[in-house]
Amino acid sequence: MKYQLESGWLAGARRVPSPHCDQRPADTPIELLVIHCISLPPGQYGGSHIDDFFSGALDVDADPYFEGIAGLRVSAHLLIDRHGRVTQYVPLDKRAWHAGQSSFCGRSDCNDFSVGIELEGLDSDSYTDAQYQALAEVTAAIMLAYPGITSDNITGHSDIAPDRKLDPGPGFDWGRYHTELSALLSDTA
Repeated sequence: MKYQLESGWLAGARRVPSPHCDQRPADTPIELLVIHCISLPPGQYGGSHIDDFFSGALDVDADPYFEGIAGLRVSAHLLIDRHGRVTQYVPLDKRAWHAGQSSFCGRSDCNDFSVGIELEGLDSDSYTDAQYQALAEVTAAIMLAYPGITSDNITGHSDIAPDRKLDPGPGFDWGRYHTELSALLSDTA
């Protein structure tokens, strides 16, 4: 398997530690994976703005859009860019601040028990082949480390915060993702 977890960090992923995280509540197993999307500024890909945003170092003068998100303290565990490169901001055993006010199957505060993965993109865009491949590989590694995350416990941000969020959006091909993931999981069984 391409990725493996070591003390909450994904071996093989680029690391940009974020201060926007904390301890999960005691005795709270990780049982959910949430897929998001982000681009900063919206619709522009590449560059360091996402790293800067999740690290609390975003230059708000770099783009007018950034004034509206100045001071936000958010993060995700992982980002998969348009080329399939994986960056990790928060160890998986810690709580990243990605879901906000949210609920899954009657449980609120999804940050407490979830892993958040951002795909570089817009909720109105499609995603790249490299992103689907990397997402399936990363998900398989996470599922092996955290067996409480099953295929039924993988969802989009729009599903846990439907009144606030649209991501990963209609351009995300859930069928393709689950097919690629199933193939990888059957190879490890």
